[in-house]
Amino acid sequence: MSDHQKRLSVPKSWPVERKEETFTVTAGAGPHGEDGVPLLIVLRDVLGYADSRKEARYALNQDNVVINGTPVNDEERPVGMFDIVAFDEREEYYRVFPDEGGRLTLTPIDADAAGSKLGRIDEKRHVPGGDVQLTLHDGQTLLVEDEDAYAAGDSLVVDNETDEVVAHFVSEEGALVTAVAGAHAGEIGTIEEIQVTPGSSPNNVLVEQDAGGFETVEEYIVVIDENFTSDDGAGTEEADADADTAEETEQEGDE
Repeated sequence: MSDHQKRLSVPKSWPVERKEETFTVTAGAGPHGEDGVPLLIVLRDVLGYADSRKEARYALNQDNVVINGTPVNDEERPVGMFDIVAFDEREEYYRVFPDEGGRLTLTPIDADAAGSKLGRIDEKRHVPGGDVQLTLHDGQTLLVEDEDAYAAGDSLVVDNETDEVVAHFVSEEGALVTAVAGAHAGEIGTIEEIQVTPGSSPNNVLVEQDAGGFETVEEYIVVIDENFTSDDGAGTEEADADADTAEETEQEGDE
Protein backbone atom coordinates (compact mmCIF):
# COMPACT_ATOMS: atom_id res chain seq x y z
CA MET A 1 0.00 0.00 0.00
CA SER A 2 1.26 3.47 -0.87
CA ASP A 3 2.10 5.90 1.95
CA HIS A 4 0.48 8.72 0.03
CA GLN A 5 -3.08 9.68 -0.77
CA LYS A 6 -4.10 12.38 -3.23
CA ARG A 7 -5.76 15.21 -1.35
CA LEU A 8 -8.42 15.74 -3.98
CA SER A 9 -9.79 12.24 -3.43
CA VAL A 10 -9.75 12.01 0.38
CA PRO A 11 -13.10 11.40 2.14
CA LYS A 12 -15.14 14.50 2.91
CA SER A 13 -14.74 13.82 6.63
CA TRP A 14 -10.96 14.41 6.52
CA PRO A 15 -9.96 17.86 7.87
CA VAL A 16 -7.41 18.66 5.14
CA GLU A 17 -7.11 21.40 2.54
CA ARG A 18 -7.41 19.69 -0.82
CA LYS A 19 -5.70 22.22 -3.09
CA GLU A 20 -2.67 23.29 -1.05
CA GLU A 21 -0.58 20.22 -1.95
CA THR A 22 -0.99 17.15 -4.14
CA PHE A 23 -0.60 14.34 -1.60
CA THR A 24 -1.27 13.54 2.03
CA VAL A 25 -0.71 10.46 4.19
CA THR A 26 -2.73 7.26 3.80
CA ALA A 27 -4.64 5.87 6.77
CA GLY A 28 -3.41 2.51 8.00
CA ALA A 29 -5.50 -0.50 8.93
CA GLY A 30 -7.72 0.05 11.91
CA PRO A 31 -11.12 1.30 13.08
CA HIS A 32 -13.58 3.55 11.25
CA GLY A 33 -12.94 2.18 7.75
CA GLU A 34 -12.14 4.63 4.98
CA ASP A 35 -13.48 7.57 7.00
CA GLY A 36 -10.74 7.21 9.61
CA VAL A 37 -8.30 10.13 9.56
CA PRO A 38 -4.59 9.27 9.97
CA LEU A 39 -3.30 10.41 13.36
CA LEU A 40 -0.48 12.26 11.59
CA ILE A 41 -3.03 14.64 10.05
CA VAL A 42 -4.47 15.36 13.49
CA LEU A 43 -1.05 16.07 14.99
CA ARG A 44 0.41 18.01 12.05
CA ASP A 45 -2.41 19.64 10.10
CA VAL A 46 -5.09 20.15 12.77
CA LEU A 47 -3.26 20.77 16.05
CA GLY A 48 0.14 21.83 14.71
CA TYR A 49 1.97 19.73 17.34
CA ALA A 50 4.35 18.30 14.73
CA ASP A 51 5.83 19.76 11.56
CA SER A 52 6.73 16.46 9.96
CA ARG A 53 6.17 12.71 10.12
CA LYS A 54 9.51 12.36 11.90
CA GLU A 55 8.47 14.72 14.70
CA ALA A 56 5.13 12.95 15.03
CA ARG A 57 6.85 9.56 15.33
CA TYR A 58 9.13 10.90 18.06
CA ALA A 59 6.18 12.20 20.09
CA LEU A 60 4.25 8.95 19.65
CA ASN A 61 7.22 6.87 20.76
CA GLN A 62 7.12 8.72 24.09
CA ASP A 63 3.58 7.43 24.69
CA ASN A 64 2.40 11.03 24.80
CA VAL A 65 -0.70 10.46 22.67
CA VAL A 66 -3.55 8.32 23.99
CA ILE A 67 -6.63 7.31 22.00
CA ASN A 68 -9.56 5.81 23.89
CA GLY A 69 -7.32 5.09 26.88
CA THR A 70 -4.53 3.35 24.92
CA PRO A 71 -1.17 4.92 24.00
CA VAL A 72 -0.66 4.94 20.24
CA ASN A 73 2.68 4.87 18.41
CA ASP A 74 1.51 4.50 14.80
CA GLU A 75 1.15 7.83 13.01
CA GLU A 76 -1.12 6.24 10.40
CA ARG A 77 -3.58 4.88 12.98
CA PRO A 78 -7.07 6.00 11.89
CA VAL A 79 -8.90 8.42 14.16
CA GLY A 80 -12.63 8.76 13.72
CA MET A 81 -16.01 9.78 15.03
CA PHE A 82 -16.34 9.93 18.84
CA ASP A 83 -12.75 8.83 19.51
CA ILE A 84 -11.16 10.39 22.59
CA VAL A 85 -7.71 11.85 21.89
CA ALA A 86 -5.75 12.71 25.04
CA PHE A 87 -2.46 14.50 25.62
CA ASP A 88 -1.89 13.79 29.30
CA GLU A 89 1.29 15.85 29.65
CA ARG A 90 -0.48 18.89 28.21
CA GLU A 91 -3.66 18.06 30.13
CA GLU A 92 -5.57 18.41 26.88
CA TYR A 93 -8.46 16.13 25.92
CA TYR A 94 -10.56 16.08 22.77
CA ARG A 95 -13.55 14.24 21.38
CA VAL A 96 -13.66 13.73 17.62
CA PHE A 97 -16.99 15.11 16.46
CA PRO A 98 -18.46 15.84 13.01
CA ASP A 99 -19.14 19.50 12.28
CA GLU A 100 -21.51 20.99 9.76
CA GLY A 101 -20.50 19.59 6.40
CA GLY A 102 -19.34 16.29 7.90
CA ARG A 103 -15.72 17.22 8.58
CA LEU A 104 -14.28 15.68 11.72
CA THR A 105 -13.23 18.24 14.31
CA LEU A 106 -11.69 18.10 17.77
CA THR A 107 -14.02 19.23 20.55
CA PRO A 108 -12.21 20.06 23.83
CA ILE A 109 -13.52 18.11 26.84
CA ASP A 110 -12.45 17.76 30.46
CA ALA A 111 -10.42 14.91 31.93
CA ASP A 112 -13.46 13.18 33.43
CA ALA A 113 -15.26 13.04 30.08
CA ALA A 114 -12.13 11.61 28.47
CA GLY A 115 -12.47 8.41 30.48
CA SER A 116 -15.19 7.00 28.24
CA LYS A 117 -16.36 7.20 24.65
CA LEU A 118 -19.65 7.05 22.81
CA GLY A 119 -20.40 4.26 20.36
CA ARG A 120 -23.37 3.53 18.11
CA ILE A 121 -24.51 -0.09 17.94
CA ASP A 122 -24.32 -1.15 14.29
CA GLU A 123 -24.87 -4.89 14.77
CA LYS A 124 -26.15 -7.36 17.38
CA ARG A 125 -25.69 -11.12 17.09
CA HIS A 126 -25.40 -14.29 19.15
CA VAL A 127 -21.98 -15.85 19.72
CA PRO A 128 -20.99 -19.29 21.04
CA GLY A 129 -21.61 -19.55 24.77
CA GLY A 130 -25.00 -17.88 24.77
CA ASP A 131 -23.80 -14.30 24.97
CA VAL A 132 -24.84 -11.49 22.68
CA GLN A 133 -22.14 -9.51 20.86
CA LEU A 134 -22.61 -5.85 20.04
CA THR A 135 -20.52 -4.30 17.28
CA LEU A 136 -20.05 -0.55 17.51
CA HIS A 137 -19.56 1.90 14.66
CA ASP A 138 -15.76 1.84 15.06
CA GLY A 139 -15.53 -1.96 15.05
CA GLN A 140 -15.26 -2.43 18.82
CA THR A 141 -17.15 -5.47 20.09
CA LEU A 142 -18.80 -5.96 23.48
CA LEU A 143 -20.38 -9.02 25.09
CA VAL A 144 -23.64 -8.43 26.95
CA GLU A 145 -26.05 -10.75 28.73
CA ASP A 146 -29.34 -8.87 28.44
CA GLU A 147 -30.23 -9.36 24.79
CA ASP A 148 -33.49 -7.41 24.88
CA ALA A 149 -31.95 -4.28 26.39
CA TYR A 150 -30.00 -3.29 23.28
CA ALA A 151 -30.86 -2.73 19.63
CA ALA A 152 -29.04 -1.60 16.52
CA GLY A 153 -29.10 2.19 16.37
CA ASP A 154 -28.86 2.65 20.14
CA SER A 155 -25.82 4.39 21.59
CA LEU A 156 -23.56 3.29 24.45
CA VAL A 157 -21.02 5.09 26.59
CA VAL A 158 -18.14 2.66 27.17
CA ASP A 159 -15.44 3.00 29.84
CA ASN A 160 -12.04 3.16 28.12
CA GLU A 161 -10.27 1.09 30.77
CA THR A 162 -12.77 -1.65 31.56
CA ASP A 163 -14.91 -1.70 28.38
CA GLU A 164 -17.96 -1.66 30.65
CA VAL A 165 -21.15 0.01 29.48
CA VAL A 166 -21.71 3.03 31.71
CA ALA A 167 -24.69 4.55 29.87
CA HIS A 168 -27.23 3.45 27.27
CA PHE A 169 -29.27 5.76 25.01
CA VAL A 170 -32.17 4.23 23.11
CA SER A 171 -32.95 5.29 19.55
CA GLU A 172 -36.58 6.34 19.88
CA GLU A 173 -38.87 9.30 19.44
CA GLY A 174 -37.79 12.15 21.71
CA ALA A 175 -34.13 11.07 21.81
CA LEU A 176 -31.42 13.69 21.32
CA VAL A 177 -29.44 12.96 18.15
CA THR A 178 -26.78 14.40 15.88
CA ALA A 179 -26.43 13.81 12.16
CA VAL A 180 -23.00 12.43 11.32
CA ALA A 181 -23.31 12.24 7.52
CA GLY A 182 -25.39 13.65 4.70
CA ALA A 183 -26.48 17.21 4.05
CA HIS A 184 -27.28 17.85 7.72
CA ALA A 185 -24.06 16.48 9.24
CA GLY A 186 -23.20 18.21 12.50
CA GLU A 187 -26.76 19.35 13.24
CA ILE A 188 -28.39 18.40 16.54
CA GLY A 189 -32.07 17.87 17.33
CA THR A 190 -34.58 15.39 18.76
CA ILE A 191 -36.25 12.52 16.94
CA GLU A 192 -39.80 13.53 16.02
CA GLU A 193 -40.68 10.40 14.06
CA ILE A 194 -39.01 7.25 12.74
CA GLN A 195 -40.63 6.29 9.44
CA VAL A 196 -40.18 2.57 8.83
CA THR A 197 -39.65 1.88 5.14
CA PRO A 198 -40.81 -1.49 3.76
CA GLY A 199 -38.22 -3.65 2.04
CA SER A 200 -34.48 -3.06 2.05
CA SER A 201 -34.59 0.74 1.85
CA PRO A 202 -33.32 2.59 4.94
CA ASN A 203 -35.78 4.08 7.40
CA ASN A 204 -36.32 7.84 7.36
CA VAL A 205 -36.04 9.94 10.49
CA LEU A 206 -37.68 13.32 11.08
CA VAL A 207 -35.53 15.42 13.43
CA GLU A 208 -37.06 18.37 15.25
CA GLN A 209 -35.07 21.49 16.10
CA ASP A 210 -35.89 24.78 17.82
CA ALA A 211 -36.25 26.42 14.43
CA GLY A 212 -37.61 23.85 11.99
CA GLY A 213 -35.94 20.50 11.54
CA PHE A 214 -34.73 18.11 8.87
CA GLU A 215 -35.22 14.64 7.44
CA THR A 216 -32.46 12.10 6.92
CA VAL A 217 -31.91 8.36 6.79
CA GLU A 218 -31.65 6.44 10.05
CA GLU A 219 -28.05 5.35 9.55
CA TYR A 220 -26.94 9.00 9.39
CA ILE A 221 -27.93 9.84 12.97
CA VAL A 222 -26.45 8.93 16.34
CA VAL A 223 -28.19 9.22 19.71
CA ILE A 224 -26.15 11.41 22.05
CA ASP A 225 -26.18 12.64 25.62
CA GLU A 226 -27.08 16.22 26.54
CA ASN A 227 -23.48 16.66 27.70
CA PHE A 228 -22.42 16.62 24.05
CA THR A 229 -24.18 19.93 23.52
CA SER A 230 -22.25 21.63 26.32
CA ASP A 231 -18.68 20.48 25.62
CA ASP A 232 -17.98 23.82 23.95
CA GLY A 233 -18.28 25.55 27.31
CA ALA A 234 -21.95 26.43 27.17
CA GLY A 235 -22.69 23.85 29.83
CA THR A 236 -19.97 25.30 32.07
CA GLU A 237 -21.38 28.79 31.69
CA GLU A 238 -24.86 27.49 32.48
CA ALA A 239 -23.59 25.68 35.55
CA ASP A 240 -21.76 28.82 36.70
CA ALA A 241 -24.94 30.84 36.23
CA ASP A 242 -26.92 28.31 38.28
CA ALA A 243 -24.28 28.42 40.99
CA ASP A 244 -24.40 32.24 41.08
CA THR A 245 -28.19 32.16 41.33
CA ALA A 246 -28.05 29.65 44.16
CA GLU A 247 -25.47 31.78 45.98
CA GLU A 248 -27.59 34.92 45.63
CA THR A 249 -30.64 33.08 46.95
CA GLU A 250 -28.66 31.81 49.92
CA GLN A 251 -27.37 35.31 50.68
CA GLU A 252 -30.91 36.71 50.53
CA GLY A 253 -32.00 34.04 52.98
CA ASP A 254 -29.18 34.99 55.36
CA GLU A 255 -30.30 38.61 55.26
